[in-house]
Amino acid sequence: MKKSRIIATGVYLPEKVLTNADLEKMVDTSDEWIVSRTGMKERRIARDDEYTSDMGAIAAERCLESIDMPKDKVDCIITATLTPDYTFPSTACLIQNKLKVKGAACFDIQAACTGFIYALSIAKAYVDSGTYKNVLVVTSEKLSSIVDYTDRSTCVLFGDGASAVLVSAEGDGLEVTSICLGADGEQADLLYMPGGGCRNPASHETVEGGLHFLKMSGNEVFKHAVRRMESAAKECLEIAKINEKDVSWIVPHQANVRIIDAIAKRFEHLPADRIYKTVHKYGNTSCSSVGLALDELMKEGNVSNNEHLLLTAFGSGFTWGASILTYKKGNVS
Repeated sequence: MKKSRIIATGVYLPEKVLTNADLEKMVDTSDEWIVSRTGMKERRIARDDEYTSDMGAIAAERCLESIDMPKDKVDCIITATLTPDYTFPSTACLIQNKLKVKGAACFDIQAACTGFIYALSIAKAYVDSGTYKNVLVVTSEKLSSIVDYTDRSTCVLFGDGASAVLVSAEGDGLEVTSICLGADGEQADLLYMPGGGCRNPASHETVEGGLHFLKMSGNEVFKHAVRRMESAAKECLEIAKINEKDVSWIVPHQANVRIIDAIAKRFEHLPADRIYKTVHKYGNTSCSSVGLALDELMKEGNVSNNEHLLLTAFGSGFTWGASILTYKKGNVS
């Protein structure tokens, strides 16, 4: 069996910045209220003519360019998103076309904010088994397209952005040591978008009723998120046969600073400054958030050989997952 590793990362963030001061002019809210409850100060918003596939393609291009990987070496593109350009074809196929990666297998997955870890698990399986050598995992979200900017409880939370990682069996990078996943469909109506599917196809009534905007029961989501992210993280440590004190960094889904801080308290052996945060800059970018944070952490150069990183995420569905990544220098599998 090969040992898959993330050998390159790349990101894309739209130019437009939506600050808390901007939101104060749009809805009944304040910078103090937003920061105290979410930790968010600003978020990025895509242009009207900038779509999920556009952002994902740029992130993917930057990922490949960072290690001078020829595009024809990419065997498969997996895209995680809950805001695809279209219901079909897949956003992965659109990204393939923009990259001019002829012949690579392409498909989308949808696990909401846990999408990065779910997609990484598939890439790991392909590479470990020898099915593919180089798998491009792309996460991209244009959440501004499904946010109701008159709903102050949700509009302050979300931003747009994309990340990409290349998973391979060779090269310096983050070995995917372990992954665990879970879900609970009983809680689906606590965070969902009711309109647009076959149950509530687009109509005058669904548009006028606001059914094409995301709906969230924030307090309930918070409770489930903390519990599930903690349990997934600890299960992943057991699978990897390492202790909590062996982890150098935790890279959590950037949903809300209170959720992140609650997770941090459950890992008492890790200093607070080793819980990586980008939520203040980008808000909640759904499945892109872990990839965005991971890219920043690696580019800062604060990860040493054989150090362990713990990723953990939670999203609509409910879905949750965690992964242990171990930094390995050299080509030994």
